[in-house]
Amino acid sequence: MTIRIYNTLSGKREALKPLEPGHVKLYVCGITTYDYCHIGHARSSLAFDMIVRYLRYRDYKVTYVRNFTDIDDKIIVRAQEQKCSPEELANRFIDEFYVDMDKLGIDRPDIEPKATEHITEMTDIISELIDKGMAYQAGNDVYYIVDSFPEYGKLSGRNLEDMKAGARISVNEQKRNPMDFVLWKGSKPGEPTWESPWGPGRPGWHIECSAMSRKYLGETFDIHGGGKDLIFPHHENEIAQSEGANGKPFVITWIHHGFVTIRDEKMSKSLGNFLTIRDILSHYHPEILRFFVFSTHYRNPLDFSETAMQDATTGLVRLYKCIAAVNSLDLAAGDKQSRSVIDDKDRANVEALEKRFQQSMDNDFNTAQAQGIFFDTAKTINRILKNLPASPLPADITFLKDAGSTLKKLGDIMGILREEGTHFLDTRKQQMLAEIDIDQATIEALVAERFQCRVEKNWTRSDEIRDQLLEKNITLKDSPDGTEWSVKRS
Repeated sequence: MTIRIYNTLSGKREALKPLEPGHVKLYVCGITTYDYCHIGHARSSLAFDMIVRYLRYRDYKVTYVRNFTDIDDKIIVRAQEQKCSPEELANRFIDEFYVDMDKLGIDRPDIEPKATEHITEMTDIISELIDKGMAYQAGNDVYYIVDSFPEYGKLSGRNLEDMKAGARISVNEQKRNPMDFVLWKGSKPGEPTWESPWGPGRPGWHIECSAMSRKYLGETFDIHGGGKDLIFPHHENEIAQSEGANGKPFVITWIHHGFVTIRDEKMSKSLGNFLTIRDILSHYHPEILRFFVFSTHYRNPLDFSETAMQDATTGLVRLYKCIAAVNSLDLAAGDKQSRSVIDDKDRANVEALEKRFQQSMDNDFNTAQAQGIFFDTAKTINRILKNLPASPLPADITFLKDAGSTLKKLGDIMGILREEGTHFLDTRKQQMLAEIDIDQATIEALVAERFQCRVEKNWTRSDEIRDQLLEKNITLKDSPDGTEWSVKRS
């Protein structure tokens, strides 16, 4: 099977064909280090963490580079507000970034370069562009000549002439054309500066990724990723700089993930709906956030809401219950004289799990479809478990345990199902019980009393107990095998 990826540059799915067979080189734009990470950052980090894990699962070698923008206007302003140096601020939020990523269980990229450590690489490219007549110095600034790159706009699909018509240039700017963008900024009082052929200053934002990706991945590499908000102007400008300097294609495949909204509104501090990763993880297990993120295809908009997180919780718990039930089977208690209760259709369904998963993921990393396959398989496993005799055939037990192990192995690509099933369920239940005014022993005593009431057809008392527990946010689910209780959020 071939992995097919939606390429923003071509607007269609294309087969993954690494320039170096078997080795995928990937660059992702990282954070600007001036604040705590929000859920949008979580989606980006999780999406590319999943992509790297899947590529490695499919036996590709992956070199994954993700940068830190540690010098920028926002960093300088925030540092002044907090009365510290931009370097101190940036390093503090890099440390905080790692705290969040580690809580989410995100693997570290192979290389994590900082912009400030690659000034020479940036000035080298700028010099090359000036020598080629594609950039010019104006005062202590250096600008890229957009008109020198005929393909400008090919990633975003924007027409250069239309962009020029809508552009504005302020009277104090030294740009020759309103579309030209800055490569090097001359220093201002109180700002960090580095020496350059054009005087002291600091790099523009766009040049850093061209420089760092060239250093670690080469002049042309396989995949460049980021959010859709980076398509224009950041990634468009990267292409112009890199292809202008190198004279060859910059990136083969561009991957962009969708935006995150909060209850269908754009996330914004001014709207009061700005959620940091820490806000979310104070209420939800990291795997629930992961499950929620991957329940939507990475290119589609992702709307955060309490309802969506509750749905994610329910879905993840459902899978963990299936795995816990399989793990509870005792192979030593099997009976070799028993007959198999697994029919051919169910057996084939479970055995096809990994192949179906790969088909979904090979189709542009369709995690939403893959989760549906997990649920379908869990449903089949639960049906088999329900039909197992007291002393099942050992081969049936082994079959189910292998299925549970496969679920966990594939779930790990999304960073879910990584805990022992019973431990995850018990820990979650205890955490939620701690938030309400009732203990587990009281709940179980009431559930047992209600069960007896139902046996005796004392429906009045049975309903009273149900309502009493519901007032404490305890919900009950009856089945032929008994009653399960769970805690719902108010």
